Amino acid sequence: MSQVEDLQDTGNGADAPGTSMEFRILGPLEVLAPNGGIDLGAPRQRIVLASLVLQANRVVSVGHLVEAIYGDNAPPTSRVQIQICVSALRRLLAGHGHPDAIQTYPTGYRLHVGPGNLDLHQYEALIAEARQARDARRLADAGRGYRIALGKWRGPALRDVESAAIRAIAHGLDERRLAATEECIEVELGLGRHREVIPELTELTMAYPLRERLRGLLMIALHRSERQADALDTYRDARRTLIDELGLEPGDWLRRLEHGILTGDPTLAQPSTPAPAVVAGQPAEAEPAPRLLPTDISDFTGRDDEVRLIEEHLTGGGPKRTAVPVVVLTGGPGTGKSTLAVHVAHRLRDRFPDGQLFVDLHGRRPERVSAAEALQRFLRALGVPPDAIPDGVDERAEVFRDRIAHRRLLIVLDDAAGESQVLSLLPGDCRSAVIVTSRSPLAAIPGATSAPVGPLPPQHAITLLRHIVGPDRVDREPGYVLDLARLCGHLPLALRVAGARLASRPHWYVADLVDRLADERRRLDELAHAGICVRSSLTFAYEALCADARRLLRLLVLVSRSWVSPWVGAALLDVSPEHAQDVLDKLSDAQLLETTQGPGGYARYRLHELVRVFARERLAAEESPADRHAALERYLDAVLTLLAAVERCNGRAARRPRSAAPIRQFSDQTADRIVTPVEQWYEVEHHMVLAAVRQAAQAGLVGTSIELAAAVGRATEALPYADHVRQAQRIALSAARRAGDQCGEAAVLYASATLSMAQLRTADAVRELLREMELSGEVDDVHGRAEG
Repeated sequence: MSQVEDLQDTGNGADAPGTSMEFRILGPLEVLAPNGGIDLGAPRQRIVLASLVLQANRVVSVGHLVEAIYGDNAPPTSRVQIQICVSALRRLLAGHGHPDAIQTYPTGYRLHVGPGNLDLHQYEALIAEARQARDARRLADAGRGYRIALGKWRGPALRDVESAAIRAIAHGLDERRLAATEECIEVELGLGRHREVIPELTELTMAYPLRERLRGLLMIALHRSERQADALDTYRDARRTLIDELGLEPGDWLRRLEHGILTGDPTLAQPSTPAPAVVAGQPAEAEPAPRLLPTDISDFTGRDDEVRLIEEHLTGGGPKRTAVPVVVLTGGPGTGKSTLAVHVAHRLRDRFPDGQLFVDLHGRRPERVSAAEALQRFLRALGVPPDAIPDGVDERAEVFRDRIAHRRLLIVLDDAAGESQVLSLLPGDCRSAVIVTSRSPLAAIPGATSAPVGPLPPQHAITLLRHIVGPDRVDREPGYVLDLARLCGHLPLALRVAGARLASRPHWYVADLVDRLADERRRLDELAHAGICVRSSLTFAYEALCADARRLLRLLVLVSRSWVSPWVGAALLDVSPEHAQDVLDKLSDAQLLETTQGPGGYARYRLHELVRVFARERLAAEESPADRHAALERYLDAVLTLLAAVERCNGRAARRPRSAAPIRQFSDQTADRIVTPVEQWYEVEHHMVLAAVRQAAQAGLVGTSIELAAAVGRATEALPYADHVRQAQRIALSAARRAGDQCGEAAVLYASATLSMAQLRTADAVRELLREMELSGEVDDVHGRAEG
């Protein structure tokens, strides 16, 4: 955003825009001023306003607004378009007496909404009061409260706002409305109003035919109205619909309800206020429904796409699905895989009414849980007596599959080391579903869907810190909060530790912790609190690696922080590129390296920020100075080897000073294969090449730095990298001057003068280069010194 706009936006009196403007989102988006409704303008403005209203009185990041409008297809001008929309909305609201309603912050914008001026806030307050009355058995008050609250709705939330991100949030609001409607009807059934609610329930079951709770409430209302045949028809229609649409039998509660109606269960005939799961008496022969999930967290943040993917895969598929739906959440240490799995499992409890099983397999720890142990726990939770549980894992798996056949259970297998821990724990009936978390992809699980879980986006990382630390402290230091999230690598585990430390020390500023984390030598020490330690999580992953993978992880910190190719690993380990790529892939499978593809399909790898800090610790502890120096020399020699191959591929004989050691890292054939095609390879690797020149200079390898700079110049004569060559020569020249190496300095100057014309093409460009190097008027001297 521009400085001019910042000055215009910030203003004064932003905390008191007034209380006469009402925002409404429980239906079409509306803003009501004292003189009537406001025309909110173009669709983009409506999306921006809807985003601000949904997070009223909280800062909404520019990135969030860009995503709401453009999704994954944001144009380069997206941020400018956001500024235009916000400015237009600010003018619009100012025209109705609220010039300071939208306030500007370093990370985004905040809409000030006064108490009671948002219909969602009004609705939530009324629902909370109704629930309190229900819990206190004041049913008449509860019924009135629910109806007043539901009367705030004017249709589906934000139904006129065309944005996928907004629609996802609005869908959640609609779900909460439907749940509140079910609660209201339960209360009214408790008041004996069964006849009055039948028309509403009939309409709702037609609108939501897969909602079993609504079907059950309608069955109860019809049964109490002495319409037992209609109640049983409702069950049969529900069963037919569920089988046709989902391939599933009705849940346990609906089946017990039908049984109660058929047997004349007297508890069904009486008004009752408990949750519908216990309205009907449970038959004695019913199997136990285990509820083994750990608690969900109240401040779960972000992951909307991941949640949507998991839920769609576990609950979709239709009647033709025969395979058990399995989702594997993969991610590195501290990314929050387990938290995400538990959160989704809680969201899906109603879809799996026969129970939820959970086991932490401790896949990366010495106390790993075997498949046999996990099956024993599951069978006991399912009511199998201990003396009836077989000894062998195969026999236990058979009993387990038989026990849960025709039931709808959700099984969460946390922290699996590999497929062998998981395969025996899979059900045989597609009515059940499985969520697995692992640092490995578990590609051998048939039909499993993989859902990668990475660091949080910056805006969600800040939101999580707001939940933990408190909005006032976060909003007071927005710049330092961004730095804190970055130093935590945007990892949920590290963010929670940092947030907990700040929450436990209210006298600290965010800047205090940022200063502590800025020192890499102390960072992992600082990211520990109350038994939660980022270093421990990384250590478990590290110790599970093979020796080559551990060593390569350590040595990677010797080179640039950017993406690296397999040839870099080959040089560091002194192995073939093929073997190096296998080792890099093992690190990637363990989620200790990020992986991508460069132009032309080149595999590329990079250390996550906190993994890099951890690897630097291990490097200092496990590699001697001599071994570190040797690995760096091998890497720099590999760069020279490949630059020589570029020269050959460009039709020139590779040159190297007579005093230099022979190139030995790769054979000519291997090197030529790595750099082909030349233009594409150099486009991918030119940052690494320049970093190598700098690293040689910083390591005191002045001769190597000079040699690399000269090789860059020769290799790129036919490539458009003039600025790149000049940077390399400046680095080498500076290193030679610091070391007092006059011969090396002269060599760089001579190379600069002789190669500039070929690369830059014009005498003016040559003079400019010499002027930048403070050599104007000294060209003859340069030649003389170089020849000497």
